[in-house]
Amino acid sequence: MTPLAADAEEQLNRELERALSDIDRRMAGRGAAFDALAEAMRRAIRGGKRWRPALVVSTFRALGGDPATTPALYPVAASYELLHTALVAHDDVIDRDTVRRGIPNISGEFRARAVEHGADAAGSELLGDTAGILAGDLLLHAAQRMIALAEADEHTRRRLLDQLDDAVVVSAAGELADVEHAILDGAPDAILAATHDKTAVYSFCAPLRAGATLAGADDETDAVLRRFGARLGLAYQLVDDLIGAFGTDAQAGKPEGADLREAKKTPLIAFARDTGSWTDVQGALALAHTGPIALRRAQDALEGTGARRRLQDMVRQTIDEAQAIVDAARLPDEARRMLRELAHAVEGRIP
Repeated sequence: MTPLAADAEEQLNRELERALSDIDRRMAGRGAAFDALAEAMRRAIRGGKRWRPALVVSTFRALGGDPATTPALYPVAASYELLHTALVAHDDVIDRDTVRRGIPNISGEFRARAVEHGADAAGSELLGDTAGILAGDLLLHAAQRMIALAEADEHTRRRLLDQLDDAVVVSAAGELADVEHAILDGAPDAILAATHDKTAVYSFCAPLRAGATLAGADDETDAVLRRFGARLGLAYQLVDDLIGAFGTDAQAGKPEGADLREAKKTPLIAFARDTGSWTDVQGALALAHTGPIALRRAQDALEGTGARRRLQDMVRQTIDEAQAIVDAARLPDEARRMLRELAHAVEGRIP
């Protein structure tokens, strides 16, 4: 959403390679499976859009930071790509997903590896889940290590580590709540809160604040970015929920309607459940996994409840709230422009 300039992308890639080489060195000589895990982690990182590190760099520059005098910038930016890849690896295990961006994810690769070596379905699932969890653990550690070793004064490094800690803790709370609500049919407000926690802090609040911290921004700017990131992060995840139900394969990075096929309890479903048509929708959703015709019927049934329109309206309202935070803040013009462009990019993803 916020593309990196060529020189910045080169610097980021160099830091990611340094981190991965360190992981490779530590993992080397511990067996063929561990070697395969290292390669799978590399492939997972190569496939990312890198917009979380781009947020770190863009915010830093928009607030007047000078990369030439801030050696911590690109290691910190790279740490957010490692964090994202780690959380995705864990999320895929939780959701039982084996495909990411149209190709097997870490868990999917190791399920296939197990089958090739003669494992049954249960064994291949166990190996895939194990690989996904361990890859996420290793990448989480690598993300924290990059910040802990970054060239920054003690106060700055502590703030950066606190921001990373917030991202990890809030994301974990969101994931747990998300699964609980799926099992226990959570109320719409609780589902929305979990939706925020899963994504907003690690994808928006923390990278924005990290860039500001490295630029030497004051507490007022930090508070603005925290509030802006919370609203825009919620909007982003709500758009992801719309894409998971109505988006194309290319938009979702997995088969069309995957969230409906997998019966995920998203805000979209919570809104539909509050309508008088829920019984019919529930029946259609129960068959969504059986094929494209059943999926289309489930999509049409959801559309008929008004839930899709309601969620689209909520996304736009949340983006407007984020924009209002920017409008009311005392920010440099470049920072104001960057945040507005980010909000427009999120809105442009609505299916």
